[in-house]
Amino acid sequence: MTELNQTIDKPHIEEYPEADIIIEEGALDGFQGKTINITENSGGKSDLEVGIEFIYNMREHTVDIVIATVYALVVYALVLWVTSKFKN
Repeated sequence: MTELNQTIDKPHIEEYPEADIIIEEGALDGFQGKTINITENSGGKSDLEVGIEFIYNMREHTVDIVIATVYALVVYALVLWVTSKFKN
């Protein structure tokens, strides 16, 4: 097992233009002594299969989705109405 103990001397973004993530010094101090286990679950479904199943099962919840959408629109309209009353 390899350890991730590194010292970083305050890197500047200009020094690493291709870097997506810059870890500041002390950002990982709380993780000392922790073990992270990454296992590959080969017996389960792939992300594509789960996504297709999710979309397929959404048709069973169309009533729930419509009710939630109407509720959100009513709350939004109520918020707009209340804010217009306070402005006047």
